[in-house]
Amino acid sequence: MARGQEESKIPVVLVSGFLGSGKTTLLNHLLRNNRGIRIGVVVNDFGSINIDSMMVAGQVDSMVSLGNGCLCCAVDVSDMDSMFDVLASSSSQLDVIVVEASGLAEPRNLIRLVLGSGNPRITYGGLVGLVDSVEFDSIRSKHPEIDSHLRLADLVVLNKSDLLEPEELGAVESRVRRVVDEVPILITSHGQVDAELLFEVPERADDPTEARQLTLDELLYEDDDHARHLHSRYTTFSFESAEPMDPRRLVDMLENPAGDVYRIKGLVYFGIDGYEGKFVLNTVGRHIRLQPDIWKDGEQRVTRIVSIGTELDEELIEIRLLDCVRRPGDPTDESAMLPVHRYST
Repeated sequence: MARGQEESKIPVVLVSGFLGSGKTTLLNHLLRNNRGIRIGVVVNDFGSINIDSMMVAGQVDSMVSLGNGCLCCAVDVSDMDSMFDVLASSSSQLDVIVVEASGLAEPRNLIRLVLGSGNPRITYGGLVGLVDSVEFDSIRSKHPEIDSHLRLADLVVLNKSDLLEPEELGAVESRVRRVVDEVPILITSHGQVDAELLFEVPERADDPTEARQLTLDELLYEDDDHARHLHSRYTTFSFESAEPMDPRRLVDMLENPAGDVYRIKGLVYFGIDGYEGKFVLNTVGRHIRLQPDIWKDGEQRVTRIVSIGTELDEELIEIRLLDCVRRPGDPTDESAMLPVHRYST
């Protein structure tokens, strides 16, 4: 396989949180509003997933096939790696695998399990930590380990925000912020985390019967009983450059984004010797992936990046991205790509 191209890997996203934080509600929400993303959900109890409303197509052993192309399976942590082999087999059509951490293992152990998996078709997609905003202080007093769990998270979801007055919610957010430092905090209710904030929407334009690549306006629309249009809660900023990007400065910007940026996605053109292909960029909170790919015939060699978050400082983001554009004298040999390699495996 030529350098700059590799087989697409299936990200494994972990969802953690203490009992009652809303993990099951979040999982059900993702399955109902999956944006055409084929999701494999791994839980320890089928009873918690509302599969009856999802047009169950059939059941084999510990796996349920859902009518929308998703799969749901119930396993013990000891069976996790073998389940990855099933979900990420060469014939798999899944786009992402979501694992409910609670009831299976400590988040740290699950992260190690995913990172240590011998399956070449999966890659770690980050940890989403759910917090019950109503019971946070009570849970923290009984389970002080919640602090270490949350510090592992790439994105923290402060759930059940509708049950608190604004000043109460603000106080809880401040206490969570002191625990997680600069990790982005997404405030929501009813487990409503939009799929586009966690996963890439696949492009299946070649098959009209399949889900197509949605426009940005469609990506920012949520159809749910409790939902509003996403663009009323989140802001986006788009950046484009026909000039190559400097790998070192771009990685530094991705590692230290400005403000509560929940998601960064796009295509990056470095134009470094031996790396003339594109890199597909996906971040979930502080988790970064830069996956090498090749340009399609006729595809313009440009960098296109979209940032999604709340109260984005668009001017600052633009300044920082413009600073990542390659300058005369910047190294263009293979050593320049070393920071990228940390996030491309």
